[in-house]
Amino acid sequence: MILALACACQFMVILDSSIVNVALPSIQQDLSFTATSLAWVVNGYLLTFAGFMLLGGRASDLFGHRRMLIAGLFVFSAASLVAGLANASEVLVGARIVQGMGAAMLAPATLAVINTYFTEQPARSKAFGAWSASGGIGGMAGAIAGGALTTGLSWRWIFLINVPIGAVLIAVAVVSLVRAQARQRESLDIVGAITGTAGLGALVYGVMHVADYGWTSTRVVVPALVGVVLLIVFVVVEARFAVNPMMPLRLFKIRGVAVGGGALLLFGGIAIGMWFFTSLFMQNVLGYSAFETGLGQTPAAVMFVVIARFASGLLPKTGVRPLVLAGAACFLVGFTWLAQADSTSSYVASLLGPTLLIAVGIGLTFPTLMAASTADAPEGDAGIVGGMAVTASQVGGSIALAVLATVAGTGIASALSGGSTPAEAFASGYETVFYIAAGVGVAIAAVSLLLPRLKTD
Repeated sequence: MILALACACQFMVILDSSIVNVALPSIQQDLSFTATSLAWVVNGYLLTFAGFMLLGGRASDLFGHRRMLIAGLFVFSAASLVAGLANASEVLVGARIVQGMGAAMLAPATLAVINTYFTEQPARSKAFGAWSASGGIGGMAGAIAGGALTTGLSWRWIFLINVPIGAVLIAVAVVSLVRAQARQRESLDIVGAITGTAGLGALVYGVMHVADYGWTSTRVVVPALVGVVLLIVFVVVEARFAVNPMMPLRLFKIRGVAVGGGALLLFGGIAIGMWFFTSLFMQNVLGYSAFETGLGQTPAAVMFVVIARFASGLLPKTGVRPLVLAGAACFLVGFTWLAQADSTSSYVASLLGPTLLIAVGIGLTFPTLMAASTADAPEGDAGIVGGMAVTASQVGGSIALAVLATVAGTGIASALSGGSTPAEAFASGYETVFYIAAGVGVAIAAVSLLLPRLKTD
């Protein structure tokens, strides 16, 4: 029941990052969004989700994972209700921002639950596999569920459906999770919470605008620089002034936390290269509709879920490095293969095989890296360690999206100026992206050599 609870929470968090996309045209029409403001229906959620993750993780340690998970479910469900009933664009965006905060409370709390209740390595590895697979199912279900609910009922139900589900999960959490003693003697590091949260939020906010305005735009440079400065202040405060730091820097002395976080940062680029750019390839090069693209990505999503569960059983026997190295090899071969596709390619001949191979790599590496990053978390720090791991993958994905979108845009513009057709130009830009993603796979392989062996290796 506890594992099902953690997985269901992770499913909801990932589902709500993707379910909105299909419904955006209907939302724009009903609430009179402008083209620019419509993006905040998605970005508002992602921004606060990434920015508040560390704070959510530390709060889970200080106040107890049970309290934070229940509080996160309540905030998430209440914000979903407001979003579903919204009658103005500002109300919907505000609700999505609060939803992201609830998700930032939930995600590290679920990891803390897994680390607390699954103490033996084989059981913990399987739990991480199930947790990772539930996120994959959430991402896969987003496009399908969003389309079905929007078409069959209304876009409002993509949010309202969370309310009864959240109520059930709160009841399960109350019954199944043991009431933990909060660390009353330790107060929350307010200065660290403000500088860390604002720094991450500003950095991600700036990076989000790179694709639209370019790297030199003040809309990118100013918030990104503010974010970097605040994060530097955050590190100084945590190292020298905080009595009970929000993110104790001693945690980086743990090899799994430091190296695993670096690998997850790189992994964000793999995830973006796979799901985001293959979606664009199908639509802009092959001419697929959004629904056809969702169906085209379904085999890879199913493969990821299957392999993630399979890898969790192998992890206690093989250890971390063999699985990550095997996954990195899949990335190298899969993305190199994918880069050969062009405007004359067919889905079966040029996309199905490489995307399945890359999905195998994701299934092997993601749950393994999450397990390696959190395995040696000290007692009382499971929440912040989990928050750091999820933050690394989220921030890595945001930075990778900005970099890869810029690279793709440059390649597309160059091809168009050279006389290529739009489909040929898009294929040329995405080809470069896929080669870069293959290189990121090699980097993950190199970093994995520094990962510690699990205790039962």
